[in-house]
Amino acid sequence: MTTVTEPAEAGPLPAKPWSGGGREELAAAVRRLTALTVTATAAPDVLAGAAERATALADELELCVPEVGPVPTGRFADHSVRPEEVDTLAAAMPFDMVIGSCNPVALPITIEFEPPKAIGSAVFTAPYEGAPGCVHGAVLAGAFDIMLTAANVIANGAGPTVELSIRYLRPTLIAQPARFEAWVTALDSRRTHSEGRLIQGGVVTIEARGEFVNMEPSRIAAMHRRDDTAVAGGSGGQAPPTDST
Repeated sequence: MTTVTEPAEAGPLPAKPWSGGGREELAAAVRRLTALTVTATAAPDVLAGAAERATALADELELCVPEVGPVPTGRFADHSVRPEEVDTLAAAMPFDMVIGSCNPVALPITIEFEPPKAIGSAVFTAPYEGAPGCVHGAVLAGAFDIMLTAANVIANGAGPTVELSIRYLRPTLIAQPARFEAWVTALDSRRTHSEGRLIQGGVVTIEARGEFVNMEPSRIAAMHRRDDTAVAGGSGGQAPPTDST
């Protein structure tokens, strides 16, 4: 039986404590395997053999999960997102299910800041399909949650999601370039309101609106560290129930 030992104290965490140790590379390999799982037309014996090897790999990695649960310790750095650093939104959330470089289910979205707008570029592949040939609506809703958050970062008004409204105008197609645009429409000391749209082939396919808690960066960083002094809230970026009035 393999015993998992706690790492020795090594001083302050680097800017990207999750990077360079193979975790991002593993996530990239699993993303590739995920895509092939739904697109490969291999023979049954080939698929069965791949499943057996994948199971063996999962068994090997499972031995390295700490007894306290699947969340690796020390994965967040003590910094907050700053608008002048284009890559910090993804860097602040490396395990995020939408843009996390260490999460194999993350969407193929690249976000850039063009103040006052946040711009996202994506070509959705087969794993994100809903109706045949179309991107699943839930995938696009998750993408807009991040895109509106990126716009909030530019306006220094980022925080957990209170409400997200999606209006699907036309199907968004798989394997076709898609452009997200998001911007802040109103901002005060408590709330940030943002809007966005998705453009594909010169046509707007989705419009989105969101309301977010305007939270101090230090409180966001505390939430990332799972700090007990942070505002208690649910998973998935939703706002704490006590702060939704």
